[in-house]
Amino acid sequence: MLEDDNHGFAALFGPPSPTVADVVDSIASKIELPNMQMHSPSSLWPEQSANLYTINIYPNLNKLQKGIGKIVESLQWKVYAILYEDRDSIIRLKEVIKQSKIGKESVLLKKLEPPDYRLVLKEVKRLGYAHMIIDYDSRFLIDILEQAKELDMLGYLYNYFLTSLDAHTLDFDRLDSIANITTITVTDTNSKLTYRFAKECNLGKIIPTNTDEIPTTMVKHQPSLMWDAANFFMNAFRELDLTNHQVVTKLTCDGEETGIHSFGLANYMKIRPIPNTITGEIRFENDHRSTLTLQVVEIMHGKLRKTAYWDAANPEFVTLVRTEREQQELIDLYIKNTTFIVSSRIGQPYLMPKTSKNSDDVLEGNDALEGFSMDIIDNIAKMLNFSYKFVLTENNKYGSYDREKKTWDGLIKDILDRRAHLAICDLTITQERRSAVDFSLPFMTLGISILYSKPTPQERDIFAFMDPLDPVVWMYIITACISITLIMFFLTRFAPGDWENPNPYDPNPEELENVWDLKNSLWLILGSTMSQSCDILPKGISSRMGISMWWFMILIISSSYTANLSAFLTTSRMGPTIDNAESLVKQNKIKYGVLSGGSTMSFFKNSNFSTYQKMWAQMSQAKPSVFVKDNAEGVKRVKTTKNQLYAFLMESSSIEYETERDCELKQVGGRLDSKGYGIAMPVNAPYRGSINNCILKMQEDGTLRKLKEKWWKQMHGGGACEDEPESSSSDMKLALANIGGVFIVVFFGVVIACTLALAEFFWNIHNVSVEELKSYKEVLIGELKFFLSVWKTKKRIHVASKSHGSLSNVTDSITTKSKSNSSLQIKD
Repeated sequence: MLEDDNHGFAALFGPPSPTVADVVDSIASKIELPNMQMHSPSSLWPEQSANLYTINIYPNLNKLQKGIGKIVESLQWKVYAILYEDRDSIIRLKEVIKQSKIGKESVLLKKLEPPDYRLVLKEVKRLGYAHMIIDYDSRFLIDILEQAKELDMLGYLYNYFLTSLDAHTLDFDRLDSIANITTITVTDTNSKLTYRFAKECNLGKIIPTNTDEIPTTMVKHQPSLMWDAANFFMNAFRELDLTNHQVVTKLTCDGEETGIHSFGLANYMKIRPIPNTITGEIRFENDHRSTLTLQVVEIMHGKLRKTAYWDAANPEFVTLVRTEREQQELIDLYIKNTTFIVSSRIGQPYLMPKTSKNSDDVLEGNDALEGFSMDIIDNIAKMLNFSYKFVLTENNKYGSYDREKKTWDGLIKDILDRRAHLAICDLTITQERRSAVDFSLPFMTLGISILYSKPTPQERDIFAFMDPLDPVVWMYIITACISITLIMFFLTRFAPGDWENPNPYDPNPEELENVWDLKNSLWLILGSTMSQSCDILPKGISSRMGISMWWFMILIISSSYTANLSAFLTTSRMGPTIDNAESLVKQNKIKYGVLSGGSTMSFFKNSNFSTYQKMWAQMSQAKPSVFVKDNAEGVKRVKTTKNQLYAFLMESSSIEYETERDCELKQVGGRLDSKGYGIAMPVNAPYRGSINNCILKMQEDGTLRKLKEKWWKQMHGGGACEDEPESSSSDMKLALANIGGVFIVVFFGVVIACTLALAEFFWNIHNVSVEELKSYKEVLIGELKFFLSVWKTKKRIHVASKSHGSLSNVTDSITTKSKSNSSLQIKD
């Protein structure tokens, strides 16, 4: 700087490049002249400066490192890539690297090589990184971002943090990007000095003082530091000149002259702070600038907004200057102007192909699909006023992690590859998935349960009471009844003890009678068979022996029949062979499996509970495999496996859907765990809070409950089994279908009895009419009148007419037994 009359030097400013800084610093030290420097060192500064005349107002590197690290921490990025230019970049990012997990799948460190940066960017995209920290010369940043745009890496789901202090001066309108780009600057964009400097240097138009808008063309940090250095020096020089006139002399590099007041001036500047500058307050500590304020600038849709700042005076915090309301307004504005890509998979009832009412109509896009998931997104879209488009994920997979390839598949991969803003289906929120993507609040709570088939009901047989005995046995029993009747008839005729006195009051009867005709013998056998008593019993030794053997056989058959009848009638009403996970693991006949690669499989595989560990061991060792590729295959396997020898473990909500439509299926036991279905989205997605609010609102107003009832119990055959009562051990009653044959036998038996009664009735009328010489009609009317007189209990005896003689004149040949010789004779 030249001073008026003598045109001498008061101080040296520069150089702007650190490559010749040591030379200039050496000259300043030799001629004892203050050297105002504005460049960043290429390595860490020593605690004490070697040159007492050097005054570098560039921010202290340690504090710059600290500030960048805290700003990155405030972004709350869990997974990101660091793209750097050279060794100096690594130095500036020291704190970021220190707090990162380099090489542990969460942070990737890559060097960008010009001019084709796409090789590195392609790898970053392939690995699924959507958050990137770029430390590169600002002159090449637009080229890097343009090449990123060619790779579709400037969508809204991508986030960039540019550490260059001049990145805010770039023309981001060229990119036409909706990516979230954040950068930092040391320039106080709201300072009047900034507007004054921009105007005087003709670098841009004056902006209203109270606005937060930053022009796309703004001064870079080096001119700003130069302006501050000049003002800093001039103020200090004038203040010292008031008390001690400052002499400025002509100096040469090879001369012997030195500055007269330079040492005092340099020391004065190091102890005197200046609060009002473009780059913030300037204060020195240990010969280094101790003050630093980093302005955090966010670029969205080509517009720059100051969102926060970091101050070295409060190094542990990043202060937000944009309120939560303003932040939410920006998010809402983006949501309204964005078509959300929603990734999903085909699976009832969450998403299904829609059938057109008119066969000639061809459905496309969202119109070709329907389901519970689509209704949820549709309700959220109406509340947030955005449009959406459903796409199907590759291979219809949910999303599992391959530890060998270190890659995800299915819906999770779509989110990580930024092919979708959201992913929704019956996607379970798990710790493993949560480490890769974010989830909304659960829109459905559920747990793992057991799907099993109901016992196949046997055909209804009204003659089921005959099943305990084989038809051949029944034939043998009938044959035995007839045979024993004949045997008893002959035995009682042979046995003397069965011939009895017809008149108990006559001690010396002339005749003995035998009551065991075929009718009474059959009556005795039938009564014994039915376990009933009889009014007459054999008295002979042989006949009693014979009937005792019959009673023994009937005792055995009756007991066996009763035991078998109970078993046969209760077979169709037996409960499930399994009722919970413990009973399932204790047996080895019924196989059970899960969906391959799903969260249910991970639950058993990673469980520490002994029962579930045993279940996983049995499933993993089963041959053939018990795993299925989707739930539909598992349900089909449960239904088609013979003898109920397969059970399927799946989410209770899916089991409920299946049992509402297929009455052959049932849920066994309760839930083995508790979890929820959520909407997946990229980590730190700004619209996560808005979607959570919508889900809470739908839970409170009952929308989610109504949607579930619609798709579970109303649509596509739902509610088919709603009125079917569940069988239980407390409701084990025999139905008419089981023992209806007994009533049929009784009915036909009574009909036969009534038929015989009528035959006897009419035959008796015929005999009476003949004996009493009355007309058949007259006798019939008399008998019917007596029959209807139910209060009469006595009936007269019909006596034969005299013309026919008395009964005493009619004699038959009867068999008598003479008392004298004990032999049977015929009496006329």
